Amino acid sequence: MKYFEPEDTPYFLTVLEQRRNDLQDMEAGGQQAAATVSLDQSRMGRLSRMDALQNQAISQETNRRREVELRRIHTALQRITDGEYGECMSCGEAIAFGRLEVDPATPLCIQCAEQAEQTS
Repeated sequence: MKYFEPEDTPYFLTVLEQRRNDLQDMEAGGQQAAATVSLDQSRMGRLSRMDALQNQAISQETNRRREVELRRIHTALQRITDGEYGECMSCGEAIAFGRLEVDPATPLCIQCAEQAEQTS
């Protein structure tokens, strides 16, 4: 199994910055979709209002998840700056390259992530 090596840093820096830019580009459209829904009953039928409220709730949750992912990416970029990227924040061991490819913002190796999941 291949583990993260310092020479892999430029690759993951590019991946993280691209993901951050993509999420920031999506943010503008998401804010508009999550805006307050007008409940003017004279202009909109009951099912249309329910549909609009459901779409608003979905947009709000999407925005929340996007914000969480942006924070995770910001933290990963900070770990690159600090020279700590690719090291498990719990045990200090190197994180598997494949795990970072799947989730480049992950702060934990698979063993520590599994342990954290079991305790929560």
